[in-house]
Amino acid sequence: MSKNPDGKQIKVGILGATGTVGQRFITLLAKHPWFTIHVLGASSRSAGKTYAKAVMWKQTTPIPPVVRDMIVHECHSDHFAECAIIFSGLDADAAGEIESAFRSADLAIFSNAKNYRRDPSVPLIVPLVNDSHLSIIPQQRALQNPPLKKGFIVTNANCSTTGYVIPLRALERAFGPIESCLVTTMQAISGAGYPGVPSLDIIDNVVPYIGGEEEKMEWETLKILGGIADGDDGVKTFDMHARHPLRVSASCNRVPVIDGHTMCVSVRFQQRPPPSPQQVREALVAYTPEAQSIGCPSVPVHAIFVHEEPDRPQPRLDRYYQDGAGVSVGRVRQCPVLDIKFVVLANNISIGAATSSIINAELAVLKGVVKVE
Repeated sequence: MSKNPDGKQIKVGILGATGTVGQRFITLLAKHPWFTIHVLGASSRSAGKTYAKAVMWKQTTPIPPVVRDMIVHECHSDHFAECAIIFSGLDADAAGEIESAFRSADLAIFSNAKNYRRDPSVPLIVPLVNDSHLSIIPQQRALQNPPLKKGFIVTNANCSTTGYVIPLRALERAFGPIESCLVTTMQAISGAGYPGVPSLDIIDNVVPYIGGEEEKMEWETLKILGGIADGDDGVKTFDMHARHPLRVSASCNRVPVIDGHTMCVSVRFQQRPPPSPQQVREALVAYTPEAQSIGCPSVPVHAIFVHEEPDRPQPRLDRYYQDGAGVSVGRVRQCPVLDIKFVVLANNISIGAATSSIINAELAVLKGVVKVE
């Protein structure tokens, strides 16, 4: 097994290890070349049991042997003191207080929960888009009382936001600012967690409402695609795409698909005349985020895979391509109302959740934000 650049295996812990996101963390981390699972955390109902007895396993592969007989602990920071990195798959109801306590204990948290995404000192990172936002972590540490040496919180974005901001970043890099974006989602039922949406609500149906989802997509996009600015008082802030204002309108729907969020996107560029559909395809194919160039082991070969077939991407056919770590784009064509429209498919439990947190942690190691002792 290959080692991280410092030549050491890195001990990691998982909060919410029995939940669906926690299970995905375990599936991915069990075969990770740098990270080794050291501690599992869950609710008091699961504490004291072996993982195999505590979990209702919902993955398509068996429970990895490395965790099957591990004892599950409550989510108290003293159990995780030896971990350099903590991955949080906690539900939002529990995540806020627990993640704050772990940060106060000087631990590095990579969270899938929504609780700290709006915090002005917490980076909201899609690892194939805006890893430069890790630069605000020293300020986050300094703002804590007492100031921290190692601890921080990094969040990844909502699963639907993650999927479509990757091609948006590629297009902004190639053609300059995007002025307007319309996005309509067809979101898989796994995005609602387990037990999730009742079968009588979703079978033979489309539910045109997911509470809070549209608002999250609209504001998260601005924080992710925006830069970091120095305020007059020397405090860094996220500019929320303020230098080139972007308007986003999202419509979110739940559909009877197990995994894989599909999104129909239309954009208008500031550049006039706008790029042609062929120029857009070429820019998407050429897009190379820093996570690829600096050697993160979990990044896909193609951050964006562009389909030429007229009926792709499709969730059932494309959601596990590259182990769900990239996004698929197809149907790139001219939009008669805006400029360009296309379809995006993202695996919501991989790049939309656990995989993003893992690549964020890899970036933090390579950039020296997490120190390996």
